[in-house]
Amino acid sequence: MSNSTREYLDKDLYAVLGLKKGAAAAEVKKAYRKLARELHPDQNKNNPEAEERFKEVSEAYSVLGDAERRKEYDEGRELYGSGGFSNGFGPRRGGGGAAPGGANFDFSFGDGGLGDVLGDIFNRGQGRGRGTGARRGADMETEVTLNFADAVEGATVPLRLASEAPCSSCAGTGARAGTTPKLCNVCGGSGHTSRNMGGFAMSEPCQACRGRGMVVDDPCPTCHGSGRGTSTRTMNTRIPAGVSDGQKIRLKGKGAPGERGGPSGDLFVTVHVRPHPVFGRRGEHLTITVPVTFAEAALGGEVKVPTLNGAPVTLRLAPGTANGRTMRVRGRGAARKDGTRGDLLVTVNVVVPDKLSPEAKAALEAFAAATPGDPRADLIAAAGTGPTTT
Repeated sequence: MSNSTREYLDKDLYAVLGLKKGAAAAEVKKAYRKLARELHPDQNKNNPEAEERFKEVSEAYSVLGDAERRKEYDEGRELYGSGGFSNGFGPRRGGGGAAPGGANFDFSFGDGGLGDVLGDIFNRGQGRGRGTGARRGADMETEVTLNFADAVEGATVPLRLASEAPCSSCAGTGARAGTTPKLCNVCGGSGHTSRNMGGFAMSEPCQACRGRGMVVDDPCPTCHGSGRGTSTRTMNTRIPAGVSDGQKIRLKGKGAPGERGGPSGDLFVTVHVRPHPVFGRRGEHLTITVPVTFAEAALGGEVKVPTLNGAPVTLRLAPGTANGRTMRVRGRGAARKDGTRGDLLVTVNVVVPDKLSPEAKAALEAFAAATPGDPRADLIAAAGTGPTTT
């Protein structure tokens, strides 16, 4: 096993995020978000230690935040720690070897054999092509807070992101400006070398170029030959109509840029929605409570109801409308994925006045005299108790 392989497996990515092995995916995400906020370049200007730590945290999350890559990393550390590859070229005694008839087992990485257990750890983020060494960019996460109306109707918002990117000084080559890397003469640019040990052949990252396929004689002073740097960018992102509070949106290919021609990662945006002083939300429907007078509820009538980002609508109340009744105004709710809209649910709230004028009091007394009877009589009878005096 090469030094670069050993160094990778020796690195405890869980400890980088302050976690223990076996931490739940939600814990990994929570720890990454917390550290990313603390170490963000915008919060730590001219602090190279924080910048380096930010890179370590991003690298750790790019592996542990991906279920498949995390599984491969855990399996690789388990095999390495148990001595499964302690001799640098194959499994422990009794774990395999020459096949019957003297045939050789090939544990080369990336060819679909047993070597994929460790091979994918090195090749997944860097692409399968041995000659290119392409590396997929890391997935990123961010948050955005929208007004209630923007969440219902959709909005375009600016997002400021900081991520790993090709070094701006050397354009990602790792070489000082004015110079160029040269093809590694050990691996021929493939980034991998093969070691034959008797009945075994094992491929591993090239030690001379550390798996990059290129060698830099005069390193870039900014990135020290790594070809990577930190990039801060602002992008306008369309948040679809009808998004709800706490919803996560995936923007494919909008994450960290890839390396050496690899694809960009994905961007996951968690949406927070500010509450509205008038309207509420129930899935695809909007809700509103409208106050009406006793006379309007008893006699019926027409009341105006506001709508979100539109003209008010007139709602007709039937005579004898009960307090708390909900009526539906179709097509005035939140947008659905198919382009249609939900409804506006209007709940009636009969308002009882705190004070009455002498005229109003006399009118209500006359109304009470004209409508004799006890509305609680049936309730008392059903309860099986007679009237009591307190």
